[in-house]
Amino acid sequence: MASVWQPVRNRSAVVAVLAALAVSSCNPHQDEKAAAPENAVSESAPVPHSALGDFLAGWLAHADGDNRAAAHYFASALDRDPDNLDIMQRAFTLMVAEGKLDAAAPLAERLVELDAQSPLPLLVLGVRDARDDRYAEAEKHFAALRKHGVNAFLEPLLTAWSLVGEGKTDAALETLKPLTETVGLRQLGAFHTGLIDDLADRTAAAEQEYTLALADQLNIRTVEAAGSLYQRTGHDDRAKQLYDRYRAEHPETLLFDGGQLLKAGVHAPRAVGGARSGLAEALFDSAALMRQGDANDLAMVFCQLALALQPDFPLAQMTMADILSREGHRTEANTIYRAIDPTSPVHDFGQLQVALNLDDSGDPTGALDVLGHLVRERPDSVDTLITLGDVQRRHKHYAEAAQAYTEALARIGDTSEAWALYYSRGVAFERLGQWSKAEPDFLKALKIMPDQPDVLNYLGYSWIDQGTHLERARAMIERAVSLRPTDGAIVDSLGWALYKMGKYPEAVAQLERAVELRPVDATINEHLGDAYWQAGRRNEARYQWRRALEMDPEPEDIAGLKERISTGRLPSALSATP
Repeated sequence: MASVWQPVRNRSAVVAVLAALAVSSCNPHQDEKAAAPENAVSESAPVPHSALGDFLAGWLAHADGDNRAAAHYFASALDRDPDNLDIMQRAFTLMVAEGKLDAAAPLAERLVELDAQSPLPLLVLGVRDARDDRYAEAEKHFAALRKHGVNAFLEPLLTAWSLVGEGKTDAALETLKPLTETVGLRQLGAFHTGLIDDLADRTAAAEQEYTLALADQLNIRTVEAAGSLYQRTGHDDRAKQLYDRYRAEHPETLLFDGGQLLKAGVHAPRAVGGARSGLAEALFDSAALMRQGDANDLAMVFCQLALALQPDFPLAQMTMADILSREGHRTEANTIYRAIDPTSPVHDFGQLQVALNLDDSGDPTGALDVLGHLVRERPDSVDTLITLGDVQRRHKHYAEAAQAYTEALARIGDTSEAWALYYSRGVAFERLGQWSKAEPDFLKALKIMPDQPDVLNYLGYSWIDQGTHLERARAMIERAVSLRPTDGAIVDSLGWALYKMGKYPEAVAQLERAVELRPVDATINEHLGDAYWQAGRRNEARYQWRRALEMDPEPEDIAGLKERISTGRLPSALSATP
């Protein structure tokens, strides 16, 4: 089956609260203390009136991914039961995750009194002190962290940057030495050592450390830091070479613009301007590592702490917004994306994500407005044109989508990445009924990427549906199935090819497998019903057609399904064996 659009599936967030339990052990007149602060939770959410009710409401909200509501409920529960350690820890953690550093700090102090090495409370107190320029106090809090897990590298980084804040550069560098001597942490240690040397105007030493940090896979922050140093020392050629290398290794990134950086020349700003932003950098590096390990809750905490120190940190903002988007909190994510500095390369990426979030939230008009504005502001942005085309195609604006893809192709030419644009434009032309334009695009895509399963499947399926090139189409789809054997849409295409060739028992076998892989796909169930009917399995055929009718089929398919169920009469194009 040729799929026009593969939607992203996101879990919708629904806050559930146990209203009955919320009031089961309370004074019914005791409502002032439990009242929610303005805008803390939705107006429709019931307000619990007991510690137990608040706790259960908070637990359920947190389980459903609504940390804002959970933080409110746990804080309310703690007001009613201030010595409950479990509630205190939950309320504290959620306050931090929501970026409420000042509200969390008193709880952090209480938790440290109970456990002098409690990691998150120590981090919060250290960040608060560093934010307020109390670096000696911050150093003490960071140095008290247990040296295991993430703290094995985070503690020396935070301690070192606190020492920088105290004016103790040599002591800071000495603190980082164990990292630079540890396999797996050398690049991280070298990067932060280079930042500290750079900040102290130790140019030669900084350049040496940056070179070590750039030895293997490049990342944006190291490239920006080293490139800035090269530009400030009059070596724009070396900066350009580094930026070009990063672009070559990450051709599709929207998060980096070397050309824009080069315009700053000798006035390029340092990647880190002081101890506070150095601490933010260390916390963001930790967030990135947590993100790689799917520890999104911890990544959010580290990003919030980084932003408490440096509110204008685009990559940290983007990371937080991306996590929120993936968890279904698109409105909150868009608020963060929109707050990213418009001069940052990350800003354009954020705007694309705003558009996609609007589209996923049922506002395609808003999405297209954002994308249209971006295209006008950045007419050279291929990524914006591609995203515009994708959204237009998703909503069956095929002519506009084809135009967007055409403009994108004019900018990138027949590069290795162009196959996807030819494929997408081919889909748009095919849906417009312009096969004379669609077929050359699919063939061009295959010339660039001969074994691309989606293209093999779509072109093969289209030929089969037209009753042309059946053997070649079957071979193409069989190749696609071998490349992606668990893709139900592609297996369906193979089954349909066999059906169109009159090989009904073989078609049934493949279509049954396709239904197993994608059981709630209306088209695949319809195809299996057709194959059953031709194979003489009439009762099973009607059962599959009824299933297809219950699966939200395309509007144009509904009448045909009802006709099949009622009379068993297949469309003439499907009833005869070739």
